[in-house]
Amino acid sequence: MTDTTVDIDGIVHEPSQEFVESTNVWEFMQTYDIADYDELIERTTTEIEGVEESGVEWFWDELVEYLDIEFYEEYAKVRDDTAGPQFTDWFPEGTINIAHNALDRHAAIDNERRNKVACIWEGEDGEIREVTFHELHRQANQVANALAERGVETGDTVGLYMPMVPEVISILYGCFKIGAVAVPIFSGFGVDATATRLEDPACSVLFTGDGFRRRGDPVTLKGTADKAIEEADTNVESVIVYERLGASEESGDVTAPMTEGRDEWWVDAVESQSDEYDTKELPSDQESMLLYSSGTTGKPKGIVHTHAGAQIQCAKELHFGFDLKPGDRFFWVSDIGWMMGPWTLIGNHTFGGTVFMYEGAPDYPDPDRFWEMIDRHKLTQFGISPTAIRALRKQGDEWLEGHDLSSLRLLGSTGEPWDPESWQWFYENVGNGETPIINISGGTEICGCFLMPMPIQSLKPCTLGGPGLGMDIDIVDSEGNSVKEDNKRGYLVARDSCPSMTKSLWSGDERYLDEYWSTWDDLWDHGDWAQKDEDGFWFLHGRADDALNVAGRKVGPAEVEGAAIEHEVVNQAAAVGVPDDTTGTAVVLYVVVEGGIKESDELREEIRELVGEAHGKPFRPREVLFVDEFPKTQSGKIIRRAVEATYTGEDFGDLSSIENPEALEEIENAR
Repeated sequence: MTDTTVDIDGIVHEPSQEFVESTNVWEFMQTYDIADYDELIERTTTEIEGVEESGVEWFWDELVEYLDIEFYEEYAKVRDDTAGPQFTDWFPEGTINIAHNALDRHAAIDNERRNKVACIWEGEDGEIREVTFHELHRQANQVANALAERGVETGDTVGLYMPMVPEVISILYGCFKIGAVAVPIFSGFGVDATATRLEDPACSVLFTGDGFRRRGDPVTLKGTADKAIEEADTNVESVIVYERLGASEESGDVTAPMTEGRDEWWVDAVESQSDEYDTKELPSDQESMLLYSSGTTGKPKGIVHTHAGAQIQCAKELHFGFDLKPGDRFFWVSDIGWMMGPWTLIGNHTFGGTVFMYEGAPDYPDPDRFWEMIDRHKLTQFGISPTAIRALRKQGDEWLEGHDLSSLRLLGSTGEPWDPESWQWFYENVGNGETPIINISGGTEICGCFLMPMPIQSLKPCTLGGPGLGMDIDIVDSEGNSVKEDNKRGYLVARDSCPSMTKSLWSGDERYLDEYWSTWDDLWDHGDWAQKDEDGFWFLHGRADDALNVAGRKVGPAEVEGAAIEHEVVNQAAAVGVPDDTTGTAVVLYVVVEGGIKESDELREEIRELVGEAHGKPFRPREVLFVDEFPKTQSGKIIRRAVEATYTGEDFGDLSSIENPEALEEIENAR
């Protein structure tokens, strides 16, 4: 294992001036005579007295033309916020369609991008497919016609419970074309979670598949889809089934179970349709997607996104934050059911970019699968969760040997706080000590990022840089007073809306206002602990609602975990709060150690003392328990509530997002 002792307060990445001047964000700064990063953020988020070209409204208005986003009918003004930031109407009276910007115009006969590859797909079994914009356009039109034939109209909801195959792109864009609201559902969900996401929006049509491959084994989908439809209190009238596994002994079934009169194979329902369709012109605020929160606490929230909002936010972030260039090949490890799936597609395809899509597990057949694919396909941007990197780091540096990763220009991550050692390992070993890590944080609620480093910035380990362009973000105390410039830890909030901010929740305005706007007047409460240090770098310290309140003092679980991971033999950690007669809450820490390390009481005490030194004796774990793995989502997030519920014996709730449920037995038997 490489020595990754890290100075967490020192600057690690310093971009060369040559690199800075090659970036898209630098070009934007030159166009508007912006001198440096601080001025860039101020100009795009603040109305500066005497500077006409400044502020949130100016930036989002200017961006439409700057990024060549096409409206059919021009909007009357940038926004109408007379109802407050909670219900801002962006680009009123304009008409637009994501499918036009991300697909149709590139596939036009006179467009040079017509035969450019829109998606490179690799199956876990090694199969490779390339789909051009022209081919994708034809198939998306067939999807739109199939939906029209089934009576789908503007505003109707369509479920996507699909394996990660190129067809999910044409389904998504086909929904956009006809004005249907796409409801992506994570392919790893079980019956209950899938049923909830069919019932809540009352999907009348569902796209699914017979299954997919995961770690060499077939995973069937259709049977789960059938049970979810049966459980859901709604009428799914049509199910269109894509054949990925096929009728073979390997699939474990002769064929997927089909219900007569409701179910049809993709080849019959879609490929038989005309490949011509006139994309609908839709109002700017027409719903485009309903993205559900992962449901880690309470009932999943249906996040409502619009055509104009999702289109412009995704395009902005890929162009500036990830410096998208015409020859890039962009890979973000995600499922279509998570926000990062549509974000990747819309953001890249707005500029005619190429997306790389992978079907399977990150460590199959060996732990170098990602490094092998980056080398083979010459990928230029690579995004992954910190937990996934910790797991790959544990496999050893030798798996990187022999793989040329020099094509990578930028690395990305999201989903949870980093620990400095793993961040440094990612930077040094995958990025060769010169590729910036664009560590982003926002969420499903905005189909984008509140915080996002720009590639022109210097970086400290784990930093998120600062606010995204056009995002008026602050850090406040419990009274709502800004503590950002005092370098104090506080709550991450938005002081203004942005075009992609959810227009409400599908379940209604009451829950929407209660979830995000009820803590302080006219401030969006995102629920994260944040801090800006004395050098201007922003950091997150975990979820505020996950805070460990020990004897009246609070600390985020990510901070406890970070302290534990500083021990040279600790690879991963998960801290949970459990009831305690003396302090109210006590910390219990589960850890995964490096391979070959012997678990012992001595090691347990070393870890306890390390956390105590970092955060004080009250936060020294009551217990340190050793496990081989944690329950995680497919995107690599540790599901802490499952760990906590296992310890306390409480109800697990909805655990359908867990990719490895066998890990719960590990937690239960931990010592």
